[in-house]
Amino acid sequence: MGVALRRSSGQARIGILGGTFDPVHLGHLVIAENARCCLDLDKVLFIPAGQPWLKADRKVSEAVHRLAMVRLAVASNEAFELDAREIEREGPTFSVDTLETLTTAYPQGTEFYLVVGWDLLAQLPRWHDPVRLVELCRLVAVPRPGYHKPLQQLEAVLPGISGRMVELDWPRLAISASDIRRRHARGLSIRYLVPNDVLDYIAEHGLYRGPAQ
Repeated sequence: MGVALRRSSGQARIGILGGTFDPVHLGHLVIAENARCCLDLDKVLFIPAGQPWLKADRKVSEAVHRLAMVRLAVASNEAFELDAREIEREGPTFSVDTLETLTTAYPQGTEFYLVVGWDLLAQLPRWHDPVRLVELCRLVAVPRPGYHKPLQQLEAVLPGISGRMVELDWPRLAISASDIRRRHARGLSIRYLVPNDVLDYIAEHGLYRGPAQ
């Protein structure tokens, strides 16, 4: 880890894991727990995206299902919390807007840690107001198999970003929601890829049984 993480007295640390969670899977939970332990986070917010503009080219499951699956997935960990603010907000989902609302919702001095995989981190220059975003939080870079660490490219576009970043070297899990959807659509087992309660919810509501997306 390249950033000193000394905690001031009484200062809260909140992790943020965003995504469509379509569906939420065990990789999300492992990443969140590892970040919580390594960074001494007080809790990790799971924030399902409302209208993810980076995925505007594909259909996303209804928010009610994605919220329900995350609620089931985080229930057994008291340090995990579902946060529905992006679902409840109208319009496209921008991480910088979410962070702005979080800074007003939590006490002054709270530190926010946005957990992002290498794949999404590489797209950071395309995000809405990335300069403001890195002012509001530290980025927690998590490895993704098949992707390279994009720090050098990001530093060229956003100078100084490495000083706002924490690098974690684990986990390196090749689990993705798109693969899970494709497997389920083909009638293949997704057990041990998603929590059991989420598996039951998917079966009960007939999710991902259409053409694979």
